[in-house]
Amino acid sequence: MPLAGAGWVVVTGLLARDELLSAQRALDSLRQQTAARPAAEASAGDAGPVRQRTDTAVRAAAAHAARAHRLTTGPAWYSAAYLPVLGGPLRTVRGAAEAADRLTRDVLSPLAESVSQLTSDSAKDRGPLSLSALRRAAPALDRASHSASDVRDEVDELPRKTWLPAVDRARAQLAEQLDRIVPATADAAAAARVMPAMLGERGSRRYVVVFENTAEARGTGGLPGAFAVLTADRGRLAFERFGNDTEMANAVAAVDLGDEYDALHGHNAPTTTWVNSNVSPHFPYAARIWTAAWRDHTGQKVDGALALDPSVLSGLLTASGPARLPDGTAVTAANVVDLTERSSYVDYPDTEERKEFFLDVARAAADRLLGAADDPQRRPALFAALSGQLREGRVKVWSAHPSEQRELRRRPFGGTLPDTSDPFAGLVVNNAAGNKLDYYLDRRLEWAPGRCVAAGREVTVTVSLTNRAPRSGLPTYVNQRLDAPPYRTRPGDNRLLVSYYASKGAKLATAALDGRPVLVNQAVERGHPVHTLDLELPAGVTRTLVLRLVESSSDRPVSLLRQPLVRPLRVTVRPYPPCGD
Repeated sequence: MPLAGAGWVVVTGLLARDELLSAQRALDSLRQQTAARPAAEASAGDAGPVRQRTDTAVRAAAAHAARAHRLTTGPAWYSAAYLPVLGGPLRTVRGAAEAADRLTRDVLSPLAESVSQLTSDSAKDRGPLSLSALRRAAPALDRASHSASDVRDEVDELPRKTWLPAVDRARAQLAEQLDRIVPATADAAAAARVMPAMLGERGSRRYVVVFENTAEARGTGGLPGAFAVLTADRGRLAFERFGNDTEMANAVAAVDLGDEYDALHGHNAPTTTWVNSNVSPHFPYAARIWTAAWRDHTGQKVDGALALDPSVLSGLLTASGPARLPDGTAVTAANVVDLTERSSYVDYPDTEERKEFFLDVARAAADRLLGAADDPQRRPALFAALSGQLREGRVKVWSAHPSEQRELRRRPFGGTLPDTSDPFAGLVVNNAAGNKLDYYLDRRLEWAPGRCVAAGREVTVTVSLTNRAPRSGLPTYVNQRLDAPPYRTRPGDNRLLVSYYASKGAKLATAALDGRPVLVNQAVERGHPVHTLDLELPAGVTRTLVLRLVESSSDRPVSLLRQPLVRPLRVTVRPYPPCGD
C-alpha cells in the first residue's frame, strides 16, 4: 500500500507539473501579446479580439491550475507532504498548486471580468470611461485584492529550502509573480473606490497639473516648470488653461507644514518660491503648496494636484501615438525627453520662447492623450501605460478630499514617505547650482545590511554620483551657476544637495566622502533621519559617499524611494546575513 501511494504521488505530481506549466504558458502568452500589440490594435479598432484573447487565456490558465490542484489533493498527498524531511518538496508542490488555483480563480478571473465589463460599457458610445461601471466593479476588485494578499501569505509559509532545488525555484518564481500581482490588485481596487469621485461623478472637479523638469532635480523629481489646470466632469477630462513658472513667481502658499519641515527646508523658501516648492520628496507637501499658491494667485480652490515629467509623457505617447506641434514637429515617445530637457536649450536660447515651446509641447501632448482617453478602442492601451507610470511613482497624485487622500497615500503614486518602521532607503538630490545639468546625472545606491549588534543591525549605504555632462558644447543657460560658489568652477560642473533618508530610528555611525571622513547635516523628516551633504560634482567625475548606520534589527525587505530623474537610479540591495556573521 505505501508503494502504491508513492507511485500515485509521483504520477499525479508529474501531471500536476504539466498543468501548472500549461497555466504559466497561457499567462505568459497573454502578457507578451498585450505588451507587443496594444498600440497597433488600438489604432486598428481591434479591442474586441483583445478582450476575447484575454478572457480565453485567463480561462485556460484557471482550468489548468484547477486540475493541478485536484491532482495534488487526497489522502496520499496529505500524508506524504508531512513526512519528516522527505515531505518538504511535496508540501511545496501541493501548496503551490492550491495557490495557483486560487490566484487564477479568485484574482485573475475577476480582474479580467471587471476589465472586460468596463471596456464593454465604455464602448457603447464613444465617450468617457463609465464611472458607474467602475464603481460597480469595486467590490469584486476588493475581493480580488484580499485574495491575492492571502495567497501571497500562504506561499510565504511554504518551505523555502528543500532537498529538491527545482521545487524551491518554482516556489520562488511564484512568490515573485505574487510580489507584482498583489500591489497591482490593491492599486486597481483603490482606483475603483476613488476614481469615480475624482473624475467628477457627482460634480465637476479641478486639479493643478505640474510638469516637472528633471534636468534640474528637486525632491519629488524635477523643477516645477509648466503647469495646467485639468477639469473632470462625469469622466470627461479637459484642460482649461496652461501656464509656466514665471506666472507663479509671486504666489504665496499659506500653509503650515510644521516645525520639522521648516527646520529642514525652510531656508529654501518653498512656500514663496515656486521653483523650490517641491524640495521635499514627500509629495503631499508639494501638492499642498501648489494648490494653496494657485488659490493665492487666482482665488480659485482646486480639488488636488498631479505631477508628471517628460519620461511619463514618453510612456503615454507610446500608447496614444505622436502629437503634433503647431509647426508640424512630431512629439513622440522617442523624442519628447530630449526635446524638452536637452535640445530645447539649443534651439531656443531666448527664455520666453523656450517657455512657450514647453507649453506647446504640453498642449499638444495633452490633446493627444485626452483624445486617446475618449476613444474606447485606444483607451485600454493608454490606461495600461498610465497604470505602469503610476506603479513606478512617476505620476504622483494628491487629493484635497481627506477620504480620497487616505487611499492615495498608501499607493506608490501617493509619493509619501512611509510611516512604518520597516527598513527604508531613500536617495534624494536637489540641484544647488541653478543649472540644467542633472540631465547628465548618474546615480547608484547600494544598501548592505551587516552584523547584528546590541543596538540593532549595522547597515552600510554607498551612494555614487557621476556627472556625465560634456565640458564643451552646452548652451550657457544649461551651464550657468546661480549659486556663485567661492571657488573656481568649469563648464559642466554641477553642485547638489545630496540627502539620504534612512529607516526610522537609524543612527549614523560614520560618514566618508571619497574615502575621507566628512561631516553631514542631520535632520528628521516624518520620522526618518535625513543626512545631507553639499556636494560639488565636476564634469566627468564620480564621487562616492559611504554612510555606516545602526538600524533596528529586521529581516524585512527594504523599501526604496526612487526619485524620478532622466536617468534611472541603479540600486543594489545585499541580502541579510545571519546575526553574528
